[in-house]
Amino acid sequence: MSGPPTNPPGQPQSSTKNESILRGASTETVHDAISDTIALAGTGGFAGYIDGMLVRDVLGRQPIFLETATQSSHGVMPDWAFNPLSLEAPATLPPGAVYDPSQRAISDDDIIYMDDNTSIDDANSDQQGNTVDVDVEIRHLDIARYWSLPKPPVTTDNDEAYRRVKKAIITQTQKQTTDNSNKSTAIAFSGGIDSAVVAAGRPNAPCYVAGFDGCHDITAAQEALSAMDRNADLHVIEISHTDIIEAIPQLVSAIGRTNPMDLAITVPLFIVARRVAADGFDRLALGQGADELFGGYAKVQKAPTDPRVNATTIRGAQRELVNTVPKQAERDMLAIRAGGVEPITPFLHDSIVESALTLPESLLVCGDQRKIALRMAADGIVPESVRTASKKAVQYGTYVSRELDRLARQDGFKRRMDHHIQKYVHSLIK
Repeated sequence: MSGPPTNPPGQPQSSTKNESILRGASTETVHDAISDTIALAGTGGFAGYIDGMLVRDVLGRQPIFLETATQSSHGVMPDWAFNPLSLEAPATLPPGAVYDPSQRAISDDDIIYMDDNTSIDDANSDQQGNTVDVDVEIRHLDIARYWSLPKPPVTTDNDEAYRRVKKAIITQTQKQTTDNSNKSTAIAFSGGIDSAVVAAGRPNAPCYVAGFDGCHDITAAQEALSAMDRNADLHVIEISHTDIIEAIPQLVSAIGRTNPMDLAITVPLFIVARRVAADGFDRLALGQGADELFGGYAKVQKAPTDPRVNATTIRGAQRELVNTVPKQAERDMLAIRAGGVEPITPFLHDSIVESALTLPESLLVCGDQRKIALRMAADGIVPESVRTASKKAVQYGTYVSRELDRLARQDGFKRRMDHHIQKYVHSLIK
């Protein structure tokens, strides 16, 4: 899903009718996807300008922004950019959108604003951000054309469903073994099965893990690479309180969000990206998307009764989590790019997404086990100890969430205060 930057830093992008400026896919692929309204067109995500229109893939894996500071006229394309900092008042083009200004001028009903304008009192969950559920977007927006995720077919043939997943995973994660671009790619490595599968396909790429001293992710990364006979490939970045304090203003500016969950997730990503860039690499490969696609969350496993999801079935919860990908992808990509490198997310390629959506519940979760199909597919790719290892979310595995809370309390923002961490964050960016 990588692509060269096409607009200079600090400048909006303008385009002529006859040119195409795209990230993540060829002009031909995007044109076919638009013409035939193909949801999953065989790419890792795309966004940009084509045929006088702005486009963004259905899972929003490539973010793109519009300028709203000036009034848009019918038939006139507003300024736009891949980097929201290039615009005065950026707004996100919704995932799956094809915006054609010749249809009508853009309005406030068409866009999701980049700035974090949710009040502190209403912003204490990981659902805060600058996009909303894909299905809601498609239902309420009527500019140009949209495509939506296909409804997963009911699959009773477990072997067939598993074979599709296995083939897609091998193709998208292991084919990179002979990719000459390995020398410019590093791996964000947490020691879990997701990043281990990505690392296995890039045996010459160094692995980076960030976290506080003694944290789960550093220990897990060391143990996993030892099992993979790649001890020398690991670069450990120990995060300090100063790192968090310095990173937060930069991240708030880059991702447009101040909620503690988003920041606790992106702080380690940003710190790894910054170090990778300093070491001379220009791409960072990650395992993002595997949990959403393969049932990696406890709330999917417990879907019939878990209040954190609306779905009452495991497959329904999987689809619900897939619909959160656009918001998460935008957040993570902007944070990593702010660190100076381009993110690569093999698990979010269309072929893996499409195959994962056909999985029956028994290949998502079974009893206490999650990500069944992915763990089966990883057999022979990563060692058994890595294939079966449990994993913590990055904000907890790195201790960043814990230490962000500690910093807030040390600065006088006690837990008895409503949303004390976010109030601390606001104090850092004033």
